[in-house]
Amino acid sequence: MHVPSEPAILYFGTPVVVIGTVNEDGTPNLAPMSSVFWLGWRAMLGLGGASQTAQNLRRTGECVLNLPSAAEVDGVNRLALTTGADPVPAMKLARGYRHVKDKFSAARWTAMESETVAAPRALQCPVQLEAVVEACHGIADDDAAMRGRLLSFEVRIRRVHVEQRLLQDGDANRIDPDKWRPLIMSFQKFYGLEPAQLHASSLAQIPEQMYRSKDVDRAREERSTARQQVAG
Repeated sequence: MHVPSEPAILYFGTPVVVIGTVNEDGTPNLAPMSSVFWLGWRAMLGLGGASQTAQNLRRTGECVLNLPSAAEVDGVNRLALTTGADPVPAMKLARGYRHVKDKFSAARWTAMESETVAAPRALQCPVQLEAVVEACHGIADDDAAMRGRLLSFEVRIRRVHVEQRLLQDGDANRIDPDKWRPLIMSFQKFYGLEPAQLHASSLAQIPEQMYRSKDVDRAREERSTARQQVAG
């Protein structure tokens, strides 16, 4: 039987993403989040407007979306109550956050150079997506008390790095969902997926290639142009 309810949050379960950005002084920042959804080679990221990551995204216009698997949960949890913002925003301070400058050391992860953006990738994450910001929108701007406190960033992927073991046998451009075990956050707690497909999917009969967006070609062209500029 259904009953009325007013949960304080509605985080029913989404993949965890650890966003890598560059601070104003050139040092790297890492921030775990789970307010994300995907369409083609684009993602929408929901962030607090006062966060260090939001400030970095607005200033630099780029980032790396590091996707941890369930195996990297310890590193993500070590980052969970840290912030690169100094001083710590009042709302985060009230929730127990502390300022940490060296996020890679805090997570016990290793930074590695990206190909198309300045932000570094996290070696331990099996999937790393280099991206640029295409748009930034306010959330709840209709409420004067909330205006500016929540932001959504539309980012476009420019380069995808995937551990080879996650690829479908015989297809270098397709992730095998039976091999990829994303870390899931649901109502502030960590979970993983079932070890096998739950039920046959009619949607899976559609070839993934039919969803391929022009952003893939755009990313290739941008990388080619960048290489030519370096060579010249």
